[in-house]
Amino acid sequence: MFTGIIESTGIIKEIITISSNKSFWIESPISHEFKTDQSVNHNGACLTIEEVQGNRHRVTAIEETLKKTNLEQWKIGELVNLERCLKMYSRLDGHLVQGHVDTTAICIKRKEKTGSIEFTIRFPKKFADLLVEKGSVCLNGISLTVFNLTKKTFTVAIIPYTLSHTSLQSVKEDDVINLEFDMVGKYIIRSLSLK
Repeated sequence: MFTGIIESTGIIKEIITISSNKSFWIESPISHEFKTDQSVNHNGACLTIEEVQGNRHRVTAIEETLKKTNLEQWKIGELVNLERCLKMYSRLDGHLVQGHVDTTAICIKRKEKTGSIEFTIRFPKKFADLLVEKGSVCLNGISLTVFNLTKKTFTVAIIPYTLSHTSLQSVKEDDVINLEFDMVGKYIIRSLSLK
Protein backbone atom coordinates (compact mmCIF):
# COMPACT_ATOMS: atom_id res chain seq x y z
CA MET A 1 0.00 0.00 0.00
CA PHE A 2 1.27 3.47 -0.91
CA THR A 3 0.17 7.10 -0.59
CA GLY A 4 1.05 8.61 -3.98
CA ILE A 5 3.61 10.95 -2.40
CA ILE A 6 6.83 10.45 -4.35
CA GLU A 7 10.01 9.97 -2.30
CA SER A 8 12.52 10.23 -5.10
CA THR A 9 13.06 9.78 -8.80
CA GLY A 10 15.36 7.23 -10.36
CA ILE A 11 17.00 6.98 -13.76
CA ILE A 12 16.71 3.86 -15.90
CA LYS A 13 20.27 2.68 -16.54
CA GLU A 14 19.78 -0.71 -18.19
CA ILE A 15 16.93 -2.73 -19.69
CA ILE A 16 17.18 -6.50 -20.11
CA THR A 17 14.56 -8.49 -22.03
CA ILE A 18 14.21 -12.10 -20.93
CA SER A 19 11.49 -14.03 -22.75
CA SER A 20 8.28 -11.99 -22.27
CA ASN A 21 9.65 -10.12 -19.21
CA LYS A 22 11.71 -6.96 -18.89
CA SER A 23 14.18 -6.24 -16.11
CA PHE A 24 15.21 -2.68 -15.29
CA TRP A 25 18.29 -1.43 -13.46
CA ILE A 26 17.41 1.91 -11.87
CA GLU A 27 19.77 4.35 -10.16
CA SER A 28 18.41 6.60 -7.41
CA PRO A 29 19.42 8.38 -4.19
CA ILE A 30 17.38 5.84 -2.16
CA SER A 31 18.23 2.58 -3.97
CA HIS A 32 20.90 1.70 -1.41
CA GLU A 33 18.18 1.67 1.29
CA PHE A 34 16.08 -0.94 -0.53
CA LYS A 35 16.02 -4.59 0.51
CA THR A 36 15.51 -7.67 -1.66
CA ASP A 37 11.80 -8.71 -1.74
CA GLN A 38 10.67 -5.18 -0.80
CA SER A 39 7.72 -3.72 -2.74
CA VAL A 40 8.40 -0.30 -4.27
CA ASN A 41 6.08 1.78 -6.43
CA HIS A 42 7.67 2.61 -9.80
CA ASN A 43 5.62 5.18 -11.78
CA GLY A 44 2.47 3.72 -10.23
CA ALA A 45 3.39 0.04 -10.64
CA CYS A 46 4.26 -1.97 -7.54
CA LEU A 47 7.42 -3.96 -8.34
CA THR A 48 9.55 -6.26 -6.20
CA ILE A 49 13.18 -5.38 -5.56
CA GLU A 50 15.23 -8.31 -6.85
CA GLU A 51 18.75 -7.00 -6.37
CA VAL A 52 20.53 -3.96 -4.95
CA GLN A 53 24.05 -2.86 -5.97
CA GLY A 54 25.11 0.38 -4.32
CA ASN A 55 22.92 3.19 -5.67
CA ARG A 56 21.18 0.92 -8.22
CA HIS A 57 18.40 -1.64 -7.92
CA ARG A 58 16.81 -4.16 -10.27
CA VAL A 59 13.12 -4.94 -10.79
CA THR A 60 11.30 -7.10 -13.34
CA ALA A 61 7.97 -6.52 -15.05
CA ILE A 62 6.16 -9.63 -16.28
CA GLU A 63 4.07 -9.77 -19.45
CA GLU A 64 0.80 -8.88 -17.65
CA THR A 65 2.38 -5.76 -16.11
CA LEU A 66 3.86 -4.71 -19.45
CA LYS A 67 0.42 -5.01 -21.09
CA LYS A 68 -1.40 -2.92 -18.46
CA THR A 69 1.19 -0.15 -17.94
CA ASN A 70 3.57 2.10 -19.82
CA LEU A 71 6.61 0.08 -18.68
CA GLU A 72 6.92 -1.51 -22.14
CA GLN A 73 7.81 1.98 -23.42
CA TRP A 74 10.44 2.80 -20.78
CA LYS A 75 13.80 3.86 -22.21
CA ILE A 76 17.31 4.17 -20.82
CA GLY A 77 17.77 7.62 -19.27
CA GLU A 78 14.08 8.04 -18.45
CA LEU A 79 12.99 9.34 -15.03
CA VAL A 80 10.90 7.04 -12.81
CA ASN A 81 8.92 8.03 -9.71
CA LEU A 82 9.73 5.96 -6.61
CA GLU A 83 7.79 5.44 -3.39
CA ARG A 84 8.32 2.84 -0.69
CA CYS A 85 5.27 1.22 0.89
CA LEU A 86 3.26 2.93 3.60
CA LYS A 87 4.05 2.25 7.26
CA MET A 88 0.93 1.81 9.36
CA TYR A 89 1.96 4.61 11.75
CA SER A 90 2.78 7.08 8.93
CA ARG A 91 0.75 10.08 7.87
CA LEU A 92 -1.44 9.51 4.82
CA ASP A 93 -0.57 12.68 2.91
CA GLY A 94 -1.98 11.53 -0.46
CA HIS A 95 -4.59 8.77 -0.70
CA LEU A 96 -4.58 4.97 -0.50
CA VAL A 97 -2.73 3.63 -3.54
CA GLN A 98 -2.22 -0.07 -4.28
CA GLY A 99 0.38 0.20 -7.01
CA HIS A 100 -1.94 -1.76 -9.33
CA VAL A 101 -2.24 0.23 -12.55
CA ASP A 102 -5.80 0.10 -13.93
CA THR A 103 -5.08 1.46 -17.39
CA THR A 104 -2.88 3.75 -19.39
CA ALA A 105 -3.97 7.17 -20.60
CA ILE A 106 -2.65 9.91 -22.89
CA CYS A 107 -1.53 13.41 -21.96
CA ILE A 108 -3.37 15.52 -24.52
CA LYS A 109 -2.42 18.96 -23.21
CA ARG A 110 0.31 20.48 -21.07
CA LYS A 111 -0.46 24.10 -20.18
CA GLU A 112 1.94 26.43 -18.40
CA LYS A 113 0.10 28.67 -15.93
CA THR A 114 1.27 31.29 -13.46
CA GLY A 115 2.44 29.25 -10.49
CA SER A 116 1.37 25.83 -11.83
CA ILE A 117 1.22 23.51 -14.81
CA GLU A 118 -1.96 21.78 -15.91
CA PHE A 119 -2.05 18.39 -17.61
CA THR A 120 -5.20 17.27 -19.41
CA ILE A 121 -5.49 13.50 -19.60
CA ARG A 122 -7.59 11.38 -21.98
CA PHE A 123 -8.56 8.00 -20.54
CA PRO A 124 -10.71 5.06 -21.74
CA LYS A 125 -14.39 5.97 -21.38
CA LYS A 126 -15.21 2.65 -19.67
CA PHE A 127 -13.48 3.97 -16.53
CA ALA A 128 -15.55 7.19 -16.35
CA ASP A 129 -17.54 6.05 -13.31
CA LEU A 130 -14.33 5.68 -11.27
CA LEU A 131 -13.56 9.42 -11.28
CA VAL A 132 -15.30 12.26 -9.49
CA GLU A 133 -14.71 16.01 -9.60
CA LYS A 134 -12.20 16.97 -6.88
CA GLY A 135 -11.56 13.27 -6.20
CA SER A 136 -8.18 11.53 -6.14
CA VAL A 137 -6.39 9.76 -8.96
CA CYS A 138 -2.91 8.27 -9.15
CA LEU A 139 -0.97 9.43 -12.22
CA ASN A 140 2.43 7.73 -12.72
CA GLY A 141 2.34 6.93 -9.01
CA ILE A 142 1.49 10.50 -7.91
CA SER A 143 -1.63 11.28 -5.88
CA LEU A 144 -3.42 14.17 -7.63
CA THR A 145 -6.79 15.91 -7.57
CA VAL A 146 -9.15 15.67 -10.55
CA PHE A 147 -10.96 18.70 -12.03
CA ASN A 148 -12.64 19.62 -15.33
CA LEU A 149 -13.87 16.04 -15.51
CA THR A 150 -15.69 14.78 -18.62
CA LYS A 151 -16.55 11.25 -19.77
CA LYS A 152 -13.16 10.91 -21.45
CA THR A 153 -10.84 13.57 -19.98
CA PHE A 154 -9.78 15.23 -16.76
CA THR A 155 -7.22 17.82 -15.72
CA VAL A 156 -4.73 17.95 -12.86
CA ALA A 157 -2.74 20.96 -11.68
CA ILE A 158 0.86 20.53 -10.57
CA ILE A 159 2.73 22.89 -8.26
CA PRO A 160 6.36 23.69 -9.18
CA TYR A 161 7.74 21.56 -6.32
CA THR A 162 5.92 18.43 -7.50
CA LEU A 163 6.95 19.10 -11.08
CA SER A 164 10.65 19.42 -10.23
CA HIS A 165 10.66 16.40 -7.87
CA THR A 166 8.81 13.87 -10.08
CA SER A 167 8.92 12.45 -13.59
CA LEU A 168 6.10 14.82 -14.58
CA GLN A 169 8.80 17.32 -15.53
CA SER A 170 9.41 15.24 -18.68
CA VAL A 171 5.77 14.42 -19.54
CA LYS A 172 4.65 16.07 -22.75
CA GLU A 173 1.65 15.90 -25.05
CA ASP A 174 0.97 12.41 -26.50
CA ASP A 175 2.94 10.67 -23.73
CA VAL A 176 1.42 7.50 -22.25
CA ILE A 177 0.95 7.56 -18.48
CA ASN A 178 -0.16 5.04 -15.85
CA LEU A 179 -3.49 5.55 -14.06
CA GLU A 180 -4.76 3.95 -10.88
CA PHE A 181 -8.24 4.96 -9.80
CA ASP A 182 -9.29 5.46 -6.20
CA MET A 183 -9.56 2.11 -4.44
CA VAL A 184 -12.65 3.06 -2.43
CA GLY A 185 -14.49 4.06 -5.60
CA LYS A 186 -13.60 0.75 -7.25
CA TYR A 187 -15.07 -1.25 -4.36
CA ILE A 188 -18.27 0.81 -4.39
CA ILE A 189 -18.74 0.35 -8.17
CA ARG A 190 -18.09 -3.40 -7.84
CA SER A 191 -20.58 -3.73 -5.00
CA LEU A 192 -23.28 -1.86 -6.90
CA SER A 193 -22.72 -3.95 -10.02
CA LEU A 194 -23.53 -7.15 -8.10
CA LYS A 195 -26.97 -5.96 -6.95
